[in-house]
Amino acid sequence: MSLDLSTPLQLIGRSVEFQRIVETLAQDGNLLITGVPGSGRRTLVRWGVVEVGAIALDIDCIRATDGERFLQLLAEAISQNWEAEKIQDWVAEKKSEFFVFDAETKLKLIRSLNQKQLWQAFELLLQLPQIMAVDVDKRVVVILQSFPHIRSWDRHNLWEMAFRNKINQDTHVNYVLVATIAETGNYSPDEQNHLETIQLPPLSRDVLAVWAREILHTAQLTFDSRSQALQLFSDAVQGHIGDAMALIRRLKTSCNPDSLITEADVKQAIEGLLKDLSMTYESLLMLLPANQVHLLECLAVDPTEKPQSRDYIQKHGLSRGGSLQGALTGLHHKGLIYGAEQGYKLAMPLLALWLRQRLS
Repeated sequence: MSLDLSTPLQLIGRSVEFQRIVETLAQDGNLLITGVPGSGRRTLVRWGVVEVGAIALDIDCIRATDGERFLQLLAEAISQNWEAEKIQDWVAEKKSEFFVFDAETKLKLIRSLNQKQLWQAFELLLQLPQIMAVDVDKRVVVILQSFPHIRSWDRHNLWEMAFRNKINQDTHVNYVLVATIAETGNYSPDEQNHLETIQLPPLSRDVLAVWAREILHTAQLTFDSRSQALQLFSDAVQGHIGDAMALIRRLKTSCNPDSLITEADVKQAIEGLLKDLSMTYESLLMLLPANQVHLLECLAVDPTEKPQSRDYIQKHGLSRGGSLQGALTGLHHKGLIYGAEQGYKLAMPLLALWLRQRLS
């Protein structure tokens, strides 16, 4: 079978997770899908939505800097997926004090609403996915990417609890919360009963190697079996789908068709990719507290399963107690490192490689 970079992830080692997603959506269930950035969470969910013939309302919660912005993003998602006439009728039916609608700007929240009005608008808008689903006779899947980010402004968890309650009530709507692995610890057993939790670990080296070879074959490229090119590729990406995709794109651009990919080709592609990513990684470090940057650098240069050990703390000049644990928790919640179960490894292998080169 010929594959390309848009190939459904269920074909590259995610068949079990994909089947669980499809079954959950088809049976009116709700999902918490967790993994590190680049593990394929959103792509897998989107293919699941297509498989069950549903409509996706996709909201990036990182862009929702406050309640007003969150409502606007939800309104925009609905506008893109429902008939204009139906939305206009809904607004006209006693909703005009909160929303406006026209063919050019679609559904928009009225500006400068007070907190009470914003909450009322939120409650009204939460009703729309169910109304929309019944009207079009299709399931509606509300995908909330990076959902925990709303806690930066939802300090009392009011908006989050409203969503959780809605998750349990709607019969034609599925909610999919996309988050880092650390998010699984924020739900009680009772809440988890209403959320099918799916974790996406790194792919095995063998699976990713087969996939990489198949994709490169479509570009008439082959790893030189007499060299360590494939081994070098696998070592660089460590089962991380996003990093593997980026490196494959680089190889397809830099290597001539009908040629063998050598170790030198892979090294050159890695160096070029790290150079391109350098500004992104620098910006990322600037956003982190100093103690998290220091710990991230330590774990990249000197991986350990026990960063809390006395020897490791003394070796790298780390702070004991709460400061270290806070840094570990912060990096884990941001999806930059795995937790104890994965030995506190950096979640993005190319970032780890870049840090090692930067500090060497």
